[in-house]
Amino acid sequence: MEKVFGIDLGTTYSCISYIDDSGEPVVLKNAEDGLTTPSVVYFEDENTVIVGETAKEYAVMHPLQSVSLIKRDMGQEGKYREINGIRMRPEEISARILSKLVRDATDSLRQKKKLGENEEIKDVVITCPAYFGTAERDATENAGKIAGLNVLAIINEPTAAAINYGVITNESDKNVLVYDLGGGTFDVTIINITKEQIKVVVTGGNHVLGGADWDKDVIDYVAMCFENETGISGEDLKSNPESLQELTISVEKAKKMLTAKPKAPINVNFDGEHMRMELTREKFDELTSDHLQQTIVLTKDAISEYEKKGYKKSDISEILLVGGSSKMPQVKRIVDETFGIPSKLYDPDEAVSKGASRYAANIKYYAKLMEEQKEDEILINPPETNGWGLPGITSIIDVTSRTYGLEVIGDKIVNFIFKNTELPADLVTKEFGPATDYQSKLRIAIYESLTGEKEIPLSMGTYVGEATIELPPNTLTSDKLEIKFHLNNKGLLEMYAKELKTGNEVNASFDVSGGMSEEELQQAINRSTGISVS
Repeated sequence: MEKVFGIDLGTTYSCISYIDDSGEPVVLKNAEDGLTTPSVVYFEDENTVIVGETAKEYAVMHPLQSVSLIKRDMGQEGKYREINGIRMRPEEISARILSKLVRDATDSLRQKKKLGENEEIKDVVITCPAYFGTAERDATENAGKIAGLNVLAIINEPTAAAINYGVITNESDKNVLVYDLGGGTFDVTIINITKEQIKVVVTGGNHVLGGADWDKDVIDYVAMCFENETGISGEDLKSNPESLQELTISVEKAKKMLTAKPKAPINVNFDGEHMRMELTREKFDELTSDHLQQTIVLTKDAISEYEKKGYKKSDISEILLVGGSSKMPQVKRIVDETFGIPSKLYDPDEAVSKGASRYAANIKYYAKLMEEQKEDEILINPPETNGWGLPGITSIIDVTSRTYGLEVIGDKIVNFIFKNTELPADLVTKEFGPATDYQSKLRIAIYESLTGEKEIPLSMGTYVGEATIELPPNTLTSDKLEIKFHLNNKGLLEMYAKELKTGNEVNASFDVSGGMSEEELQQAINRSTGISVS
């Protein structure tokens, strides 16, 4: 079988894995011999891009040509970066990270004689935060296309971690809470695992809350200490790109050191002055406690939603701590104190990528077995084979993290697919029609929100996109359309419509707000040709 790959496209670190000949997931090392690659991109010139550890080093000297935390901008309308005279969307910058992962993985496999000289890495599953909505997921898929990849699926990061955990554990019929604290995002997901199935029950979180926010609080504190000691403005220090980048790297190193030691040194150089200070674990915990409390509030919210579905908190047998930032000692301590449920740090840096590779192998297996993969029947492993390291589990059920609705007259939104609904989700309505007689076109605007209410003010929703439907001549307000909405396993919304008066089917395209146009996508793909990524 052709090799397929799972990619954890992280806010601060990314990694790639595949299923080896023994059926087990293996994370592939990068050119720097690391299992994870910093999600930092340095644009040396129009044709040369550097990604990873070296990019972090260059970023100290050339911060205006460097980009980090780009994942937080994915799918956000109006977000561009202009570097070296080129205006780029977050998707294009993220594609450079994917290209680095793929190039290094290709070299690694060829050195091991696991990939032929004429073979390329193409088929991938890419993960994203469970909290990503339609626009963010669409942007993630476009990043894969720009990098020249065939994106088999976009799956939630905690779901991917649970897939790997569900496969390797011998225990079954258990409910697990996945607490996923990464460098830039936080997800909490409660999952039911049996011998045959992995089922997501509820999911929640915040895609702009992660380890980078811990770093920012420490940077603010260090800048204040620097000002107190030298008399030089801490704001001036932070507004200087080179000094801020150097301080950011120093703080990140200190944070990692504090996972194992009670204190860590931080050095500051600015405007001819030098300061060396020691940050204790106690001070670090104090400075960042608000962010940690936010994760606890979001976790409590998820448990509340879980109970509304008929489960009990006592049904949760354990908490898995995944994501690089979950290695901070304060995380396990507060989780244990708050919830009283056994918790354990579970392969925090690699579990997501490994789970994605298992998912990718399954899709490819069934595509070959059945000639055409049926998206609504994603299976993990057929009973008769153990060749992909996926024994027992036969299906995955995920949920949507958002509520979706239609804009209606009166500046209101009528919701039809609600948060934590099982995927794929469908709604067929025959109650929707034109506002006036002889209307030639019908605009259908889609909004997403986090509410559980059926009807909300327009101001409570976030505009996702819209489709325009061509209507037949002489259409009246009494004429109705049958409109079907389908939220697929990727978490992407699709729409189909049929005019009931004539029975004619109407083709409607759904454009995601803020998403790349076909022209922008093609331009980004064209720019990728000939660019050296290292």
